[in-house]
Amino acid sequence: MIMSGAQAVVTILEKHGTDVIFGYPGTAISPFYDKLLESSIKHVLVRYEQGAVHAASGYAKTTDKVGVCVATSGPGATNLITGIATAYMDSVPIVAITGQVLTSQLGKDVFQEADITGATAPFCKHNYLVKDVSNLPRIVNEAFILASTGRPGPVLIDIPMDVLKAEVDYLDDFVFDIPGYQYEFEIDKEAINKACKAINKAKKPLIIAGGGIISSGSKEILHKISKEFSIPVTYTLMAKGCLDDTYDLNLGMLGSHGTLVANKAVSQCDVLLVAGGRVGDRSMSNSSGAYLKKTVIHIDIDPAELGKNISVDIGLHGDAKDILMAIYSQLEKINRDKWFENKKTVEALDSNFKVSKGCVDPKDVLTCIASLSDDDAIYTTEVGQNQIWAANLIELLTSNKFVTSGGMGTMGYGLPASVGCKIGNQDKQVIVIEGDGSLQMSLQELGTIMQEDLDIKIVLFNNSSLGMVRELQTLKYDKRYSGVCLTKNPDFIKLFSSYGFAGSRLTNKENIEEQVKKMLSYKGTYLLECVVDKDNPTIYR
Repeated sequence: MIMSGAQAVVTILEKHGTDVIFGYPGTAISPFYDKLLESSIKHVLVRYEQGAVHAASGYAKTTDKVGVCVATSGPGATNLITGIATAYMDSVPIVAITGQVLTSQLGKDVFQEADITGATAPFCKHNYLVKDVSNLPRIVNEAFILASTGRPGPVLIDIPMDVLKAEVDYLDDFVFDIPGYQYEFEIDKEAINKACKAINKAKKPLIIAGGGIISSGSKEILHKISKEFSIPVTYTLMAKGCLDDTYDLNLGMLGSHGTLVANKAVSQCDVLLVAGGRVGDRSMSNSSGAYLKKTVIHIDIDPAELGKNISVDIGLHGDAKDILMAIYSQLEKINRDKWFENKKTVEALDSNFKVSKGCVDPKDVLTCIASLSDDDAIYTTEVGQNQIWAANLIELLTSNKFVTSGGMGTMGYGLPASVGCKIGNQDKQVIVIEGDGSLQMSLQELGTIMQEDLDIKIVLFNNSSLGMVRELQTLKYDKRYSGVCLTKNPDFIKLFSSYGFAGSRLTNKENIEEQVKKMLSYKGTYLLECVVDKDNPTIYR
């Protein structure tokens, strides 16, 4: 069938089940936008291209589909880079489509030309510059498979405007064949046997769950292994929600901003099973001595991660779900004494910090929200103190989803990500946890929320500062505060009202439950601004 390159792209998007894309048009991508009008695909017009990638990320994380974003050439394309890097670090399947100047003008520095494939090469699983329209159908099909198989990640397709306009004989006979690319793995039975023997002999085994547990659909098998074989679990930030936070063998998040019991368990265990996690520096450090006198088993779909950040005794390459199921079949039921410190004992060591008059404690707010929100509510967060408060204080069920920026730590992520979450999950509550610094990095997406008439609840912790950096300067730089004071914040309630959104300000503990109920019951977007003490600590001990 003869059609334009732009029509071929739209046709293949529909073939792969794409029902929504997030984007911002421009001249170079205009042929695609013209053909999009004839399709069943919904287009969400963001207010800034970076918001398109973050929205696609939130959509992908909460729908198990590939997120799709679109931008034009030059600055439109370069504005995607931070979002693409964010998705790459957190293994989120995204296909980014960018328009490009005419093929005859490539390399001539014409208006709005940028080498986006060169610029994004370090942050993409793969990227393409399409110079021949006959290759376009194959490339778009390949992009979806590359993004969603193996270790998921972003793939970028850069398409010159003349390629979008050119005609192609489209045949729906695509066969995926990239030499050297492997996404189905045979389990190493010898390594599985070795791992199971080590776990069966262990007196103090521990599992660290990484984000791969969630992306591989391994929640159920993780819980079975933990419960049936009495193995406690701690998790990285990206794996929050892999187990019910109320489960008695769930020790909470580990790492520099994690729970005391989780970090103690890592140092005290004799066998450590890391499942689907990079084990980055914020989770553990190989120089900490936590790995001495213990057997470390590491499962990851990306062989490059095995032994990269921690010393590994047994490396298991493959899909986490397949490997955990193989391990489950060989484990022995052993009566193990509860070797780790009781979680409630640690919680009793909460900080004695007293909030100032006219402020509320984030712990009180977040625990109230968790208790009153739906069991399948979706939470998105920004980056900073708000993120760590949410990760440690909101008790999730496995039916909840926790959407945040982990590896890149991208401020301005949470609000646009919530757009993708809500559009992909219209029947679920979507609650954004914000800081006043992060919110002002993506305020423009309130326009997207208004235009799409979305019902999103926004909880803003306002301490008139860049709280986490200010806390660092308190602890490490003798309270020499440099560049962290937001003394001229806007009136956020009035700002939100200009978009037609409701809101209220929370300044005392007695009103928390009343205001949270009001927010959750409101039909439409609502801002709950919580005034927080500048010195409120990130970590509760």
